[in-house]
Amino acid sequence: MTHREFIMLLGGAAVWPLAARAQQQGLPVVGLLNPESPEAAKDRLAAFRKGLSEAGYLEGQNVVIEYRSADGQLDRLPGLAGDLVRRKVAIIGAFGNNAAAAAKTATTTIPIVFAVGGDPVRIGLVDSLNPGPGSNVTGVGFLATDVVAKQVEVLRALAPNATLIGALFNSANQSAAADTREAQAAARTLGLELQIQTVGNEREIGEAVAALAERRAGALLIEGDPLFATRMRQLVVLTARHVIPAIYQSRIFPDAGGLISYGASASDALRIAGGYAGRILMGKKPAELPVQLATKVEFVVNLETAKVLGITVPITLLGRADEVIE
Repeated sequence: MTHREFIMLLGGAAVWPLAARAQQQGLPVVGLLNPESPEAAKDRLAAFRKGLSEAGYLEGQNVVIEYRSADGQLDRLPGLAGDLVRRKVAIIGAFGNNAAAAAKTATTTIPIVFAVGGDPVRIGLVDSLNPGPGSNVTGVGFLATDVVAKQVEVLRALAPNATLIGALFNSANQSAAADTREAQAAARTLGLELQIQTVGNEREIGEAVAALAERRAGALLIEGDPLFATRMRQLVVLTARHVIPAIYQSRIFPDAGGLISYGASASDALRIAGGYAGRILMGKKPAELPVQLATKVEFVVNLETAKVLGITVPITLLGRADEVIE
């Protein structure tokens, strides 16, 4: 047994008695289905708990939360969703497109509150933004695919002499096809060649970045994906080693030493989702809660990393940034 497996076993042993006590005491149990590692998702999990608390539910006091994390391995999500269903949780909070789809497949009765990137109707989670009678699914959609074109524009500004840019995508992500089309269209508009690399694990990420560096890609776009969030530190080290300016969707990357991020505020969406979960615990049905579309976008620049990479960030970009890390 590995150290990691031992720690997971200990965590499971701690959760079982807690959930059992919660059911004995009549406390509702909220199951959170998260595709990322707990470390990568800590800010988003905190945002969900904040929304839940704003609705009057505090973890450990009048609600219990069971966490299920896929550690970036999206194929684990259906099994984790099934586990929450077997636990008979009161609500499933599903973060990300694949997690929401897995939860929806796993149950038609337990209320599901999702937070997903993109249009939930187009993704197929709901038929409309107003869930029909009897629906057990509602939640929040936030900008994801829609920001990819803007990310390409930012890379052009960062590397004005580049003719080739790279892009990393996870083919297991349900949004990958749409994100790829968006990136290709934006690159063509700017007269850039886009080299797409699809990866599925840590080794392939390293090989893909090395291949792009060998081709002298002037910049790198990294898809908003649980795999990449879970391998955040690896990506930050690789892009620094190969001196490639990279843009990410989540601010967790520049916070960890990445160069720049531009994307929807997932934390804002998850706070709203947490509030929805609280309202359902108070008696609302998912069909009574219209799907919300969160539009808040964050643009974060890490100037310290830019100096290490020898990159001058244009003043026009700095002026648009929501936060500059120095």
